[in-house]
Amino acid sequence: MTDIATPVTADTPPTVTAPVYDPALTNADLAPLREQRWGSYHIFAFWMSDVHSVGGYVTAGSLFALGLAGWQVLAALLVGITIVYFLCNLVAAPSQRTGVPYPVMCRSAFGVRGANIPAIIRGLIAVAWYGIQTYLASAALIVVAVKLFPSLAPYAVASDYGFLGLSLLGWCAYLVLWVVQAAVFWQGMESIRRFIDFCGPAVYVVMFALCGYLIYKAGWGSINLELGSVKYHGWNALPVILGAIALVVSYFCGPMLNFGDFSRYAKSMPAVRRGNLLGLPVNFLAFSLLVVITASLTIPVYGKLITDPVETVSRIDSTFAIVLGALTFTIATVGINIVANFISPAFDFSHVSPQRISWRMGGMIAAVGSVLITPWNLYNNPEVIHYTLETLGAFIGPLFGVLIADYYLIRKRNIVVDDLFTLSQTGSYWYRKGFNPVAVIATVVGAAAAVFPVLAKDMTGMYTAAQYSWFIGCGLALVVYYGLAKSSRFAMTVNQ
Repeated sequence: MTDIATPVTADTPPTVTAPVYDPALTNADLAPLREQRWGSYHIFAFWMSDVHSVGGYVTAGSLFALGLAGWQVLAALLVGITIVYFLCNLVAAPSQRTGVPYPVMCRSAFGVRGANIPAIIRGLIAVAWYGIQTYLASAALIVVAVKLFPSLAPYAVASDYGFLGLSLLGWCAYLVLWVVQAAVFWQGMESIRRFIDFCGPAVYVVMFALCGYLIYKAGWGSINLELGSVKYHGWNALPVILGAIALVVSYFCGPMLNFGDFSRYAKSMPAVRRGNLLGLPVNFLAFSLLVVITASLTIPVYGKLITDPVETVSRIDSTFAIVLGALTFTIATVGINIVANFISPAFDFSHVSPQRISWRMGGMIAAVGSVLITPWNLYNNPEVIHYTLETLGAFIGPLFGVLIADYYLIRKRNIVVDDLFTLSQTGSYWYRKGFNPVAVIATVVGAAAAVFPVLAKDMTGMYTAAQYSWFIGCGLALVVYYGLAKSSRFAMTVNQ
């Protein structure tokens, strides 16, 4: 924490004092941290938990089925994940140096009241992802249940025993995971850190074992980096490659936006960069290679391409192997769900009313909302998956663009931490009634431009543009925010 007269810059860490913060803007979870203990491994483990999930497996596998050569997909993955790596480093810095979570950091750009806008948007998006990941993990539990108790198989058919598009057994599995995740979350951040330190490595063990089993069955010669025929050659492949790069960025855009919720716990920015390097380019490429090798081997072993790891595991002859594999993927998906889609909305919803909504209550609001949106209808086929990613990216991109433009281009990395927690009209981030109109205008313009091609995908030429919804929203919002903030009419001064 800093003295109000001493801003936190890129080279000046905050000094511990005891400032008085406005109760309407703070609670114990939103206030700057007094101790930052996470090292590189904890950041690395965070990304392993984020990547090593059923959703990550399915998304990576879908890229290798786009009709590109294997080396082209790997190149697209490398470029996409490298972009994510650098963007995560950018968004990590302000929270690591100030010790505050993402929604509090947004007060600098949106105002102390206006920051509720990005907080609610990100919170609602996290609710959608929370539901999707819980649904994907529940599929693994269904496999285990049917394998151990075959008489339950009829109850896994939604058309016979189902409600709102989900089978009776699916509902049971979903609600079991819902309770398990809530219980882990309720234990607090330190317990969550220990949980994710375990999740990522555990999946690698199972992935290597599954891959080794399929190689034993099919032989090394059956490995193929193309999951299907190669349809695009030469320059014709370029738009597809660019689309794959955009899809990678869109997949990570959620945790990337609020990565400050986790970088705030890190000891230093070098530790964050090392953790990001290991967890993103290195880990993601290794995981993607395992995915495509494993998926390609399902063709000679099972007679068809299987891109769902749970279905692959379910076809193994050993009951023990099925149960172990399915439970591991379930645990891994629970890991990503808690770190990416439970913690973040907990901060976001708590930010709306810090004295009424605690961090834990904010998380439970997200958990309840995840059931109401029936997430199994948002992620049930490749077309819907891409549509979901593009829509979420259209709203996340502008928030990212505004945050980066404000911190790096307008404020030159200078933040007065104490002013983030005051409603005084002399505070640096008061603006008009606590709202910065520049940030609101930039967000609306960026989101409208980005979501239009997604909603109008069937129109000529709009499908290609929809893939780049995150880039369109982010770039346009950044330019609009910077332009308006530097203009004479919208000059960013206190009490304007």
